[in-house]
Amino acid sequence: MSSQLKDIVREFVEAEGGEDGLFGTPMPSLYIMRSSTETLPRHMVYRPSLCFVVQGAKQIMLGDEVLRYEEQQSLVIGIELPGIGRVVQASRKEPYIGITLELDVAVLRDVMRKMPKRPRPANRSRLGIFVQDADEQLADCMVRLIRLARTPKAIPVLYPAIMQEICFWLLNGEHGGDICKLTLPDSHMQRIADAIFILREDFAKPIRVNELAAAANMSPSSFHEHFKLITSMSPLQYQKHLRLIEARRLLVTEAASVAEAAHQVGYESASQFSREYNRMFGAPPRRDASELRSTAPAYSLQAIALSA
Repeated sequence: MSSQLKDIVREFVEAEGGEDGLFGTPMPSLYIMRSSTETLPRHMVYRPSLCFVVQGAKQIMLGDEVLRYEEQQSLVIGIELPGIGRVVQASRKEPYIGITLELDVAVLRDVMRKMPKRPRPANRSRLGIFVQDADEQLADCMVRLIRLARTPKAIPVLYPAIMQEICFWLLNGEHGGDICKLTLPDSHMQRIADAIFILREDFAKPIRVNELAAAANMSPSSFHEHFKLITSMSPLQYQKHLRLIEARRLLVTEAASVAEAAHQVGYESASQFSREYNRMFGAPPRRDASELRSTAPAYSLQAIALSA
């Protein structure tokens, strides 16, 4: 990865105070994270994104899948996924530093349409998240984006062009055959993405797999198979993760009661909610929320809010 990217990210963090944190930019899709310690597992809903590790290493767990990505690597998230992330390599001397850029599928689709030679879609369905080596073209785009954060008046003109360039290099990269399927209306990945959108919009309602399969224009058995391949979990497990992550956000950042949080995310039984919450987060809802508010760094609480 370009040493220039390391230098400019460090300069950005120093200008923001040089401490640990999750730093936003004038571009709402671009974040920078710094952590001088390894972190506890953090449950989040990951949106389609490009995540660069500038220094250190992170790990993400999705169902039974565990992915590690480190310096000179990036993570490409092609579909909205609930998962567990944590910094696994960091120190005061060499803190973890990472860049997250949320992707716009509409821009990907537009770039794909303009390409004279388009990538060939991969034949098989696979997990909708990939680790790849960072290349100089993408690193150079990141350098220019972070520089752009210091000149907000240029963002409306230059940001769209850089985002198109990033999409171009992603589509031409080692996972271009999988990423391009996000732009194809009849691909399994796009159909599952459409079903996830419906599920996410109404996750508090009882799930009806047959209706989701119909919305994806797939048979229930095919839908279930491809959903599991792409997300590493069943539709019911996916919904449960969405519900409990949102409930945690309500408890921690909005001080909702356990009963209120359970009701808002669709649980009829508060006792069932507490059991499933305890199983997922390792502590009862009230205690977990209290401990997070009192012990978690401010940027961890911010990340909980951002995940919703």
